[in-house]
Amino acid sequence: MDTPGHDIQSLTGMVAGGAQIGVFTTGRGTPTGSPIAPIIKIASNSTVFNRMQRNIDVNAGSIIDGDKSFDDVAQEIVSKVLEVAQGKLTASEIAGHREFALRCMGSLGCIY
Repeated sequence: MDTPGHDIQSLTGMVAGGAQIGVFTTGRGTPTGSPIAPIIKIASNSTVFNRMQRNIDVNAGSIIDGDKSFDDVAQEIVSKVLEVAQGKLTASEIAGHREFALRCMGSLGCIY
């Protein structure tokens, strides 16, 4: 999906496009969620995961660390999506993150 590059605008765009659950990868630990759909956050490195555990659902950095295989983490992500689809809260929901932003195209008469 072609969504804006800004984290929050991107998530809003994915949900507006029909996503029921957002899966958001982060390298720096952007603490973001959505008021419209649950957002599963995946840390790309263990440093961010360890520093922001209450904000992140899955540590994909465990692949680089040699603790888990690519397939292990892929299965963890799929399992997390299924759990959330069945009602389990994501880290961002528990932390109360409810960010929302729309992309403003200046030529369309946006007010700044």
